[in-house]
Amino acid sequence: MVNKQLIDPKSIVVIGASNDVSKPGGKILKNIVDGNYQGKLMVVNPKETDIQGIKCHNSVNDLPEVDLAILAIAAKYCQQTVEVLAKQKNTKAFIILSAGFSEESEAGAELEAQIVKTINEVSGVLIGPNCTGVLTPKHHSIFTLPIPKLEPKGCDFISGSGATACFIMEAGIPKGLTFGNVFSVGNGAQIGVEEILEYFDETFDPETSSRVKLLYIENIDKPEKLLKHATSLVQKGCKIAAVKSGSSEAGSRAASSHTGALASPDVAVEALFRKAGIVRCFGRDDLINVASVFMHPEIEGKNIAIITHAGGPAVMLTDSLSNGGMNIPALEGEAADQLLDKLFAGSSVHNPIDFLATGTAEQLGIIIDDIDTKFDTIDAMVVIFGTPGLVPLWDVYKVLDEKMKTSKKPIFPVLPSTLTAKDEVAEFLSKGRINFPDEVALGNALSRIYHTPKPMVEKICHHEIDTALVRAIIDSCKNGYIDPDQTIGLLDAAGIPRAGQATVHTLDTAIEAAKKIGFPLVMKVVGPVHKSDVGGVVLNVDSEEKVAYEFERMMKIPETYAVLMQAMLSGTELFVGATREDKFGHMIMCGLGGIFIEVLKDVNAALVPVSKKEAMYMIENLKGYKILEGVRGQEGVNIDLFADVVVRLSTLLQAAPEIIEMDINPLLGKADKVVAVDARIRIEK
Repeated sequence: MVNKQLIDPKSIVVIGASNDVSKPGGKILKNIVDGNYQGKLMVVNPKETDIQGIKCHNSVNDLPEVDLAILAIAAKYCQQTVEVLAKQKNTKAFIILSAGFSEESEAGAELEAQIVKTINEVSGVLIGPNCTGVLTPKHHSIFTLPIPKLEPKGCDFISGSGATACFIMEAGIPKGLTFGNVFSVGNGAQIGVEEILEYFDETFDPETSSRVKLLYIENIDKPEKLLKHATSLVQKGCKIAAVKSGSSEAGSRAASSHTGALASPDVAVEALFRKAGIVRCFGRDDLINVASVFMHPEIEGKNIAIITHAGGPAVMLTDSLSNGGMNIPALEGEAADQLLDKLFAGSSVHNPIDFLATGTAEQLGIIIDDIDTKFDTIDAMVVIFGTPGLVPLWDVYKVLDEKMKTSKKPIFPVLPSTLTAKDEVAEFLSKGRINFPDEVALGNALSRIYHTPKPMVEKICHHEIDTALVRAIIDSCKNGYIDPDQTIGLLDAAGIPRAGQATVHTLDTAIEAAKKIGFPLVMKVVGPVHKSDVGGVVLNVDSEEKVAYEFERMMKIPETYAVLMQAMLSGTELFVGATREDKFGHMIMCGLGGIFIEVLKDVNAALVPVSKKEAMYMIENLKGYKILEGVRGQEGVNIDLFADVVVRLSTLLQAAPEIIEMDINPLLGKADKVVAVDARIRIEK
């Protein structure tokens, strides 16, 4: 939907242009002029004859045909102006800076919709309204500052907030970060973050396009589109980082099931980002740090060498990397001894490699060369170098730049002396380098990037399930929680192993079921949501007399209309559940089950469809994974069968999209089997 007239317009008109550069219409015109726009530039203002040296048109009716129109006028005048431009002036691209649309009122939303309709009728493109504009190498159609250095291989940046875009660039530019294209989509009435990402994907050129994409997102309106094009870009070699705001607990919905209580729109966002290979960030500085790492060569492993002349920062970086799951391996052996001999007495090469405050530029070069060529266990280097300001240290920064050009292993510079060594650092950055003033922020960014999985896009192998039976059961159900027998039917149709059980409504059928299933038994009330809280679960029922006693007692519990009889099984309690999130579709969660799901909340989530590889990743990255492997002589869980249940549930959800919430809790796992003991399913047709 993004077109050439927006990206590389041959003509631009600023409607509402001004000589006052403190106004959006004045500032955007100045930025376009200062950006050396090469096409035909026109302005419209009924009160002026000349604006910033450009002859002024008093009405859009007086204009010739124009590719791109930028509107900096009151919202109430925008629809009529767009109508003339789109229908009479062959205008195919619009940037509306004006506020007063859907972000403000229902009337504003209606006006916005009318404008979109008009632009769609001519197959045009709209950025905004309520935005700051667009920056491309061809034109600086943005009314804010700063204007970053635009380079083809700089970061492509898409933001749902104009102010946030400004603040993120403010944070990145002083560190040496460059940008390629910047889009502020504002309300995203027609073109949102997803459509711009789609454009970057469909026009990607491995020779000329930027491989770094940054996103600031307030609303994900089209998660499927975002997933598709982010995945595609990452597969093409791009790196994507995103901030998604609005992730607080206050945004989570209330729900009656375990899955509903654990799930939230933000859990779905996390699952989407992980599926697409997007690195999740949580603030402006965080996004800039991740982007800055992206602009360096990718690290192939997690073993880091820290080279420093200051002990404290090295210790803090070591902590940050270690806590993030990275390694700082000790350097030992003949190569380490030889390196130590080349340094001043008192130096250390154990890792961190401390070459002292008196260390020289030559020694820094020697250390980098040795780490690059003689230590195969090291995947990347971090060089921490500051100065107390006693003497200028131009040679150190020069050596660092030269070694970053020749080293086979990535080097990340931490240069904290941004005031004391301001001139030296500025010259270093002028060579296209990026600085990480804070070593802990770098450590956190490196760790998160390394541990963000690549898109899991192998072909989804669906398990064979009885789809006809699934549809027959779903079609016969009413909205709400379905009966236990219907739940059993769906589990069986999906091939999910379950415990032998029966739902009984009379004492005679309870005794008969007990004899058939065999002792010992578990008896559970059917009806109340939280069975344990009302005394509705009894274990180790080992006689007909106890069956009779518990049945009579349970049927008196409020909301109970039946009793579930199950074989008494043992094993590690697991959990699998699903929920349907608005716009995102179904999401599966798995983790430790029983009461631990409420206490530990140790779960991972994935969006349907879920592959076997994804299911294994979800399970292996649980905090309690060691419990599943088996500890202190306890029997472990068959992880392959656990993952199989997750994939079968994914297949069931695709066959029965009416399922909106589902719990299998507990799912009992042993070394030879994984069996569903209890399940609840809620549908909505």
